[in-house]
Amino acid sequence: MIGALMLDIAGTELTQEDIELLQAPQVGGMILFARNIESPQQVRALTDQMRQVRPDILIAVDQEGGRVQRLRQGFTLLPAMGRLGEHYLENPQQAIELAEQCGWLMATEVLAVGIDFSFAPVLDLNDVSDVIGDRGFAKNMQDIVPLADAFMRGMKKAGMATTGKHFPGHGSVKADSHVAAAIDSRSYQEIYDKDMQSFIKLMPQLDALMPAHVIYDQVDPNPAGFSPFWLQTILRQELKFDGVLFSDDLSMQAACVAGGADARIQAALSAGCDMGLVCNDRDAACTALDGIQKLALPNQQRLERMRGKIPNIQIGTTLTLDDENWHNVRKVIEEFKNSF
Repeated sequence: MIGALMLDIAGTELTQEDIELLQAPQVGGMILFARNIESPQQVRALTDQMRQVRPDILIAVDQEGGRVQRLRQGFTLLPAMGRLGEHYLENPQQAIELAEQCGWLMATEVLAVGIDFSFAPVLDLNDVSDVIGDRGFAKNMQDIVPLADAFMRGMKKAGMATTGKHFPGHGSVKADSHVAAAIDSRSYQEIYDKDMQSFIKLMPQLDALMPAHVIYDQVDPNPAGFSPFWLQTILRQELKFDGVLFSDDLSMQAACVAGGADARIQAALSAGCDMGLVCNDRDAACTALDGIQKLALPNQQRLERMRGKIPNIQIGTTLTLDDENWHNVRKVIEEFKNSF
């Protein structure tokens, strides 16, 4: 059974405390960060060990491309998605092909080391937000949709579920929700017409969504990830979204409006999230775990859709796959990166 808490570990292998936490029924996921990564071989050994302890665990990572990719040493470094958006203005068809290849390559390498899925792609506008910036494909929905659709098509071809973030849109908010309260004072109609459209149009391709730690104060007083209005009224009822809802990291500064870690995860789950992330703070993770001990386990059928098609292969210290397509796509992506 898959629990409702996703947490992290400090190092490159499991400690006894990590093992005990992994065995807790309400722990359902593990997210890896750069500090957990030494080589592809080490990552695969770590994820295999996690599954020996907890066979049903879901393992995730942020591997978007550009400045947000945790798997670096021994892996292919992907361009920022904003570079694809720039190329789209010059050569739309080639940019779409590159986006699909990036999605496939990212997913293939992540799955090879035993990780189920990456929290990708970013569907926010590349607008005023510094924390989003070129993590977003483009400045408008018309350019985002074909590129993100192709990227997710590549992910699915490799056997990976997709996660769109950060609903209903973080790109129009200047503040960085990692370190500050982020408030968007536009009307619902403005948000719907501008930021939400990429999420709505791509919903058939989305297996999961991550709501933004942003307060849209003309719509609801709570950050979107703590808001029954955004998660249940809008996403579940109006937009009929039946995928997984992951909270963004509940240790981020913008989430602190809900109180302690136990209050935050309770708020996220009661609002409609299926799984809450508590990262980079072990004490907070333990507090959150204590806070949900008596809650029912989340929707298992929904969460099972996030399980990746992980190959049964041996991985070396540098990732080299016995796959001609992998070699060819890597070469194409490297040539594209070298062109700017």
